[in-house]
Amino acid sequence: MTSSYGSYRPLRLSPQRGPVARVLAKNAPLRRLDWVIMLAALALSLGSSLLVWSATRGRDSLTHGDPQYFLYRHLTNLLIGLVLCGAAVAIGHHRIRAAVPVLYAMAILMLFAVLSPLGSTINGAHSWIQFGGGFSIQPAEFAKLAIVLGMAMVLSSRVDSGERTMPSNRSVFQALLLAGIPICIVMLMPDLGSVMVMAVTILGILLAAGAPNRWLFGLLVTGALGATAVWKLGVLSKYQIDRFAAFANPALDPAGVGYNTAQARIAIGSGGLTGKGLFHGTQTIGQFVPEQQTDFVFTVAGEELGFVGGLAIIALVGVVLWRACRIARQATDLFGTVVAGGVIAWFAFQSFENIGMTLGIMPVAGIPLPFVSYGGSSMFAGWIAIGLLQAVRTQRPIAG
Repeated sequence: MTSSYGSYRPLRLSPQRGPVARVLAKNAPLRRLDWVIMLAALALSLGSSLLVWSATRGRDSLTHGDPQYFLYRHLTNLLIGLVLCGAAVAIGHHRIRAAVPVLYAMAILMLFAVLSPLGSTINGAHSWIQFGGGFSIQPAEFAKLAIVLGMAMVLSSRVDSGERTMPSNRSVFQALLLAGIPICIVMLMPDLGSVMVMAVTILGILLAAGAPNRWLFGLLVTGALGATAVWKLGVLSKYQIDRFAAFANPALDPAGVGYNTAQARIAIGSGGLTGKGLFHGTQTIGQFVPEQQTDFVFTVAGEELGFVGGLAIIALVGVVLWRACRIARQATDLFGTVVAGGVIAWFAFQSFENIGMTLGIMPVAGIPLPFVSYGGSSMFAGWIAIGLLQAVRTQRPIAG
């Protein structure tokens, strides 16, 4: 009996055969994910659905009479984003790396489509492609992913193959050239906010790759000279120049170009420590803050949830960045380290710029708060980036 039971027990209870045991095994994909970063990003996305709902439920001109219009669309965008995140993990680190040239080419084609008759202008920026049924995409969001992946592939190719211990000058030049193409196209739209994010992302990538300091210094100098040339040559649109003027002098035309930031500061300041309560913000109900569901969504948290609510959002963003740094340190190859470093720089600067412009410490640049602002393109790109981080993490060997 003992022998018979011994032969029967592994067949029924062995963790190698049961589906639940396989899912919970130490080397199972679900166990290898970084669940802290997943839960932090999910908390931001789900919590922001209430902020988006509060900001839009009374705006009949936007909701077409359906108070839940933006709530349902935001949750749908989140669901699609989670699917894209899962797809990135399922495809895997090495297959993503092999597909980088195709993904980069697709991103460039989408950017060129914006400059064609397919493109449309929203809030002064010709950076969208409109489809039927109210669906639209902003290719600049996916261009950020293309820059991260493209530069990571070029900078790591000879290092991960064992030919070199750090990227060569030639590799750095090729990577910068690769990143410069989408930046030039986005500048033609013009979408200055996205260009700012891309520029900081490039710096983060070079730092993560261990590029020589002279390249970092040269890039900073080139950026300063380029910004001066753009200003002097009149490349910027008038509304963009007005935004910088209002940032430099908050008292300048408070009913015009300075209106957004003035109302944003009033909304956040009126929230106090714990806020006026969800759906009870007077500035939000009165629709005083323009674009409150997208660029200025942080003002809803500041007014209705107060300092505590705003701090919670910042803390969750901090958790995402902290875990991304951990993934970058533990990556087993330079490609993974550089991808994680690029995502960190992207999320960190974009979050700082978005929150900073609502507080008046940064100029208005028209970029979303990752995982919080309403918008499909931003949500999709953000969750694909989380998927890339998870793909980097799951490719490392299990200790012990």
